[in-house]
Amino acid sequence: MSLPAHAWAAWSPCTTGCVAHAAGRVPATRVARRAAVFGRAVLGALASGRRIGEPETLRARAATLLDSLGIRLEVAGDSTLSAPGTTGTLIVANHISWLDIIALLSIEPVVMLAKREIAGWPLIGPMVTRAGTLYIDRDSLRELPATVREMADRLRDGQSVMAFPQGITWCAGTGGSFRRATFQAALDAGAPVRPVTLDYVQHGAPTTVAAFVGEDDFGHSLRRVLRADGLTVRVNVHRPLRPLRDVDDRRRVAAQAQATVCGARLPLHHEVAALGPAGRETLGPAPDQPSGRHLASPRIGA
Repeated sequence: MSLPAHAWAAWSPCTTGCVAHAAGRVPATRVARRAAVFGRAVLGALASGRRIGEPETLRARAATLLDSLGIRLEVAGDSTLSAPGTTGTLIVANHISWLDIIALLSIEPVVMLAKREIAGWPLIGPMVTRAGTLYIDRDSLRELPATVREMADRLRDGQSVMAFPQGITWCAGTGGSFRRATFQAALDAGAPVRPVTLDYVQHGAPTTVAAFVGEDDFGHSLRRVLRADGLTVRVNVHRPLRPLRDVDDRRRVAAQAQATVCGARLPLHHEVAALGPAGRETLGPAPDQPSGRHLASPRIGA
């Protein structure tokens, strides 16, 4: 495992040894068909050109990519990521896999905050770049204030921004502490914060097969996902937090968001607004309830 670039850098103990199938592998002929369909789906997304940045086009392309890999999507709680209001929403989730980004975009196209290396990935990199992803260099502390300012500007303009505050992936998504800097953008913009919990299962059993951790590379990870049988990504969209700039600070908001995402509960000193379903069938518990379906614990995103 690689060591952090500096004392404040995100770090995870997870390695590829954490990654395993929780069900049998699909036959080679089916893997080949999936790979061909996935390749066509990526080429189709790239052929969209600038239209990939249009919300409905992006949502449809992301859903097609999931389907091409044989991955089912289940959404619990609210059916949208953005909360109603005059600003955008800071959406924060635990981080397990590159598939997290595709799954969330298939629910609602939002601006993604991701580590800069993703731009150079084959297939996926050009697509997410055209979709308007905001990149960050996680090894550079000097870039962080400018990134926070840009996030706040986008939130004020009504754009929702998706971030992964752990700063690195964990095999089951619940390890590490939420980094506080991104929450300052929400406080500066007066924007709500939407906690989201991601889980992966195979035929209902918790699995780490989708995890992208340690020294793993995109090619190996993709081949593993192509062989996975019965893979489902579960997205639990919790009630939005509405921090008050003169009452809350980023430390407290980050702690509350992490507690919600990872299944614990902390008391709020301010009101939390509840949102109902927006015309789409959802699964599982109510959005303010912890999912409670996490493994003990252990790279992309922001």
